Amino acid sequence: MVSTNDITINVSYRGSTYPISVPSSSLLADLQASIEDLTGVPVSHQKLLYKGKKTSRRPTSEDEEERTETVEGAGLKDGLKVMLVGGTKEEVGTVQREEQKAKQRETIERERRAKPQAKFPSPEALNVLRRLADDPAIRHVMQTHRFAVGVLTEFAPHEHPDKLGYNTNAGQSISLRIRTDLYDGFRPYLDVRKVLLHELTHNVWGDHDNNFKELNSQLNREVLEYERTLKANTHTLSETDPAFSSVYDSSSDLREATSFVLGGPGTGMPASRDEGVAERRRRVLEATMARLRKEEEELEGACGTDAAQSSSTGTL
Repeated sequence: MVSTNDITINVSYRGSTYPISVPSSSLLADLQASIEDLTGVPVSHQKLLYKGKKTSRRPTSEDEEERTETVEGAGLKDGLKVMLVGGTKEEVGTVQREEQKAKQRETIERERRAKPQAKFPSPEALNVLRRLADDPAIRHVMQTHRFAVGVLTEFAPHEHPDKLGYNTNAGQSISLRIRTDLYDGFRPYLDVRKVLLHELTHNVWGDHDNNFKELNSQLNREVLEYERTLKANTHTLSETDPAFSSVYDSSSDLREATSFVLGGPGTGMPASRDEGVAERRRRVLEATMARLRKEEEELEGACGTDAAQSSSTGTL
C-alpha cells in the first residue's frame, strides 16, 4: 500500500518502464537498490538521468553526503520519469572477463613475438625488443601499411659481425643486432629502429632497387612526421627544444638547418632571425631526411640480400 508520503518514480530502461514507489524521505541508496532488484543493474554501475540532471551516487562511498542523500534531496519528485543507464551484472562480468582474456592474449603474444638471444638471456634485451614492438611510430607505420611480423628477435654480433639485421620470409621473423660488439651493452635505440624500418621495407621488396629505396624513405619520413606531430600537439617545438632529441640528430641536422638558408652549404647566408617556426621545422625535416638517405646508402652497402633471396629474405 502506498502511503501519502510516498512518491512514484518511473524508471525507464531499455524500452521498459518500472514504476517504483518509495517514501520521499528515504535514502537514494534505497531507491537504487530497488532499481537493481528490478533491472539487474548493480548500484555501482547505475546512472540516473532526469530533467537535465545526472546522479551516480554510491551507497558504499566514503563521502557522508553521498551515503545519506535522500530521494527528495536528489530532486526526485512524484511522477518523475528517470532514465537508467548501465549494464547488468552479467553484462559487466562478461566485459570484464573479455578484457582480462584480451590482456592475457596480449601478454602471451608479446612474449611470443619478442625473443631475446637464448645464449645471452637478459631482461634488458627483452625490454629493448618490446620497446621496438610497442614504439608508437613503428606501430603507426605498421598499421598504415598493414605490415605484420611474426617474431621480433635478436642475433648475436659474433654470428653475423658484418650484419645489422635480416628479414625472413617477408615478415615471418625479423632479427636485429641490438647488442654491442663487446656484449657490454646495447646499440643506440634510434639506430636499431632505423634498421627495423629497413627490415620492414623487406616485407614488400626484397632487392634494394628503386622501389625499395622509395618505400624505405617513405617509412622514415612517416616516422619523423608522426613524432613531430605528436610532440607539436604537446607543446611548441623550437631548435632548443629537448623533444627534438628523440627524432632528430641535434649534433648535425639542427646545426645544418639553422646555420644557412636552404640552398646548400657555401651560400654563406645565415638564417633569418625572423624566420617562422614552420619554416625551421621544414628545413630540419629536410636535413634529417638527407642524413637518413645517406645512412641508408651505408646500410645497403652492408646488406647481403641478392636477387635470389629477394622473395624471402632481406639481410643487413
